[in-house]
Amino acid sequence: MKILPVFFAMLAAITSTSPAQTEIPFYVGTYTRPPSESKGIYRGVLDLGSGSARITGLVAEAKNPTFLAIHPNGKSLYAAIELDGGGVGAWAIEKDGSLRLLDTQSTREKGNCHVWVDASGRNVLAVSYGSGTLASVPVEAAGTLGEPTAFIRHEGKGPNPQRQSEPHAHAIYTNGDFAYACDLGTDDIFIYKFDAAKGTLTPHNPPSAKVPPGSGPRHLAFHPKGGFAYVCNELTSTVTVFAHDAAKGTLVALQTLSSLPVGAPDADKNSIAEIFCHPNGKFLYVSNRGHDSIAIYTIGVDGKLTFNEAAPAHVKNPRGFNLTPDGRWLVAGGQDSANLAIHKVDATTGSLTFTSEVTGISMPVSIEFVK
Repeated sequence: MKILPVFFAMLAAITSTSPAQTEIPFYVGTYTRPPSESKGIYRGVLDLGSGSARITGLVAEAKNPTFLAIHPNGKSLYAAIELDGGGVGAWAIEKDGSLRLLDTQSTREKGNCHVWVDASGRNVLAVSYGSGTLASVPVEAAGTLGEPTAFIRHEGKGPNPQRQSEPHAHAIYTNGDFAYACDLGTDDIFIYKFDAAKGTLTPHNPPSAKVPPGSGPRHLAFHPKGGFAYVCNELTSTVTVFAHDAAKGTLVALQTLSSLPVGAPDADKNSIAEIFCHPNGKFLYVSNRGHDSIAIYTIGVDGKLTFNEAAPAHVKNPRGFNLTPDGRWLVAGGQDSANLAIHKVDATTGSLTFTSEVTGISMPVSIEFVK
């Protein structure tokens, strides 16, 4: 007599289970300055089965909306507006994937080049390369932006007179109760106590961690399982590994190694751009501009790296790239080749296999998947 109830329970479970995701949308931030033909932010879709992708169209007109960040609730998107009078742009993400402008907020200084939304979704943090400054901008209930609640100007310089005569804040990230800002001009990863409720930033003790002199830290990636952080250094084409204590907010340097294979031609003309850890925590990826490759490393149990290879990116000047949340695909943007290249990721070895490309998107800078 218990067969029918069990059967109907099984049937209900089957019919209530949502189908597996077959496609994932993404947004592309671009430069709109000459000679670019881009007009703002574009939306694309990636087939998770085949790796084929397509651009569905322009979804927001804006000037130089370069780096993008999506709110944790998936309802709004923010962009670094990279102009002399830089700021942050805010858009609502509609059900059909289109964007509706909410507002813009000044970050007071020139050249806002990176944005980050903290895990609570209460703040957008932004940094300005030209002025070496960072700001914390509150996110209001509807996704709109308030007046900055924190504003900090870095001090210092590095040994490279052409690139490090003054601070150049390049990226900022939060992890728990702390914020970490990479400054290319001073060789510092500045560390701040971060109060998400108030949107405030207070210098930590110690106030920073250092990469080797003249390295020029650009972007940072935390290990998905904690314990380590990885910084890509633009000026020397290297990666520095740090032990990371999330509770104390500290970074301790463990290792620095090249992003290029031994004997790579014109190594002095290469510069690093972006960095990501694979979601499984076993691999690290870094983009090389000049060598036009994606450096692939194996991450050891001690957090240290072993260089595997620099795989062809199949784009020219891979300024930005990203991994799908499941780690199965890597999409790289060619700032100088007007295309996106899709690579299949081997979860066992970390290697990349080029599968397809999307052409006709001018000067892509960053790629953000909708999770």
